[in-house]
Amino acid sequence: MPGGMEERYSKAETLALRRKHIGPSCKVFFAKDPLKIVRAQGQYMFDETGEKYLDCINNVAHVGHSHPYVTKAATKQMELLNTNSRFLHDNLVQYAQRLTATLPEKLSVCYFVNSGSEANDLALRLARQYHGHQDVITLENAYHGHLTSLIDISPYKFNQLGKDSKKEFVHVAPSPDIYRGKYREDHPDPASAYAEEVKKIIEETQKNGRKIAAFIAESMQSCGGQVIPPVGYFQKVAEYVRAAGGVFIADEVQVGFGRVGKHFWAFQLQGEDFVPDIVTMGKPIGNGHPMSCVVTTREIAESFGASGLEYFNTFGGNPVSCAIGLAVLDVIEKEDLQGNATRVGNYLLELLAEQKEKHPLVGDIRGVGLFVGVDLVKDQQKRTPATAEALHLIYKLKEQKILLSADGPHRNVLKFKPPMCFTMENAKHVVEKIDVLLTGMYGLMLTILFVVMTLCKHQPQYHNAGYYMQGKESNYVSFSFFKLLFSMPFTQNKLKSLKFTSAKLRRQSPAHDSFSHRLSVLIYLWSHMPCVNEQIN
Repeated sequence: MPGGMEERYSKAETLALRRKHIGPSCKVFFAKDPLKIVRAQGQYMFDETGEKYLDCINNVAHVGHSHPYVTKAATKQMELLNTNSRFLHDNLVQYAQRLTATLPEKLSVCYFVNSGSEANDLALRLARQYHGHQDVITLENAYHGHLTSLIDISPYKFNQLGKDSKKEFVHVAPSPDIYRGKYREDHPDPASAYAEEVKKIIEETQKNGRKIAAFIAESMQSCGGQVIPPVGYFQKVAEYVRAAGGVFIADEVQVGFGRVGKHFWAFQLQGEDFVPDIVTMGKPIGNGHPMSCVVTTREIAESFGASGLEYFNTFGGNPVSCAIGLAVLDVIEKEDLQGNATRVGNYLLELLAEQKEKHPLVGDIRGVGLFVGVDLVKDQQKRTPATAEALHLIYKLKEQKILLSADGPHRNVLKFKPPMCFTMENAKHVVEKIDVLLTGMYGLMLTILFVVMTLCKHQPQYHNAGYYMQGKESNYVSFSFFKLLFSMPFTQNKLKSLKFTSAKLRRQSPAHDSFSHRLSVLIYLWSHMPCVNEQIN
């Protein structure tokens, strides 16, 4: 096996054992052909055959997969001691000191835990203990973790359970999305407009005799579609929430530790005049090692302690975890990864902006540092999410040995959040591949248009459809033509049988029979696209 590692099972055996022993709700990337990854280094991952994949999505391996400095620190401490935080140890206090030095002065007290979910759950406990309030305001499409307490405040998850799944103590504010949200980029003051929505929720909640414990938000929404709140939004929300006796929780689990480049924490993008009451962190904090942290003010921490209930976490803040955390901070500083995030992130945004000018499928480019989203649309004016197209692009990039994902409420936003050692060459390589694929998709669209127009010509009942499509802008043909072709009865009735005879049609089509040949090619290409296969099957 490449890399000197012995493969215990074949890929097929690994997949069969996973299906047998791992819960079916635990999903894998690329379900139709999942990857078996056996090792990784820097910004690259390797499968069991030795194939190298460029990792554009792994914000957990923050300073790079298998970073030697981090693994050495872990090994060295593990050889000496690992125990719980009830014993004194220098690693714990040194790490707390180093970590809080990156934050505003009033955020000075740490609670170490083991995952982002644990951190957010503890943050809710701190908030509710502070003034004895219970209700929580969260954002549309928000995701804050997998614990029951966090599914309750994560519309990204609880909306999948049905319309009655929202708990009475949970209040959902509009996502401050200026591209496809309620208040957009043409609004004179979207930050204030979105903050007013939160104020209205607070007022309505108080009328009903309820009290707000906290407002919680990712400093930049990740699962929500790479949404960057307008500057000034958090300040105004914090003002309203604190006036109601609540606290502001900034969830930095996905976006902290210098990913935005110009700042160490994403909430700092809002300005120096904004400081949250509680900050939660996870994922990148240990570069793949399970650890996380909640940082808050002395006042909130003392209120939590006043309950008389001891807080103890068996593994939180153990010497090995703290040694790893210290090593990650060292690497970020020594390798200037914040500076790299700014330089490479700006270059990536420039390259993607060029794609937006070139390909109408690209509706919006947004991001800061190495946190970037590409919003794909079928129609730039209507901003109709291009979900199937995003899925197709992701699968095609995988074939090019590039790992990228799509997220957001419509699964149409390409997410860039690679390891922080991602280079300009990596950025150029990915965007060049995206350009080629988008150009190819455009060519396929033109083929579809030609075939549909020919069908319309030969079928009088579709003349109006042909005339309508001729009126479209010549430089863009939406994938909605797939739906149009589906809707034609003579195509619908024959689609499945044609799918299985397309190769035969291609072989038998006379060279001069352009219509027959193009129809068979269309069906062949069509049936081999992941997004179409899902619709047919």
